[in-house]
Amino acid sequence: MAKSNYITRSGWQMLDQELKFLWKEERPKVTQAVSDAAALGDRSENAEYIYGKRRLREIDRRVRFLSKRLEVLQIVDYHPQQEGKVFFGAWVELENEAGEIAEYRIVGCDEFDPAKNWISIDSPVARALIGKQEDDEITVQTPTGKVMWFINRIWYEKE
Repeated sequence: MAKSNYITRSGWQMLDQELKFLWKEERPKVTQAVSDAAALGDRSENAEYIYGKRRLREIDRRVRFLSKRLEVLQIVDYHPQQEGKVFFGAWVELENEAGEIAEYRIVGCDEFDPAKNWISIDSPVARALIGKQEDDEITVQTPTGKVMWFINRIWYEKE
């Protein structure tokens, strides 16, 4: 399944800050450390040199990824027409048949965070929620079977 290119404004800013930090602060520091380690002589057994070169490759790989990804991401801002329905960026309070409550925010795949209850727009739960309203019912196929949820509340954070 292809991942979507949607992202919240704050999510885009977070990725952009990471890119700037890696390129303007972290990479020059590591480059200097590698240069200093190389000046010490034998590079084949120089741990600082070997680690530094590995870290530079990791940074360069992440910089390339972020540069390409930020070009294609589409920032989705809140719009008043979204009120009352579930769209990208929405917070949703769900309740299952057992009365258990869950809250999720629908975000882009680059910013999902289970610890914050942020789920990707590409997830089965988010796909089932899109376009629904309060008091609607959704059914989600999970590895353990179908789960039914009721939508109690929908709200948006205006960024």
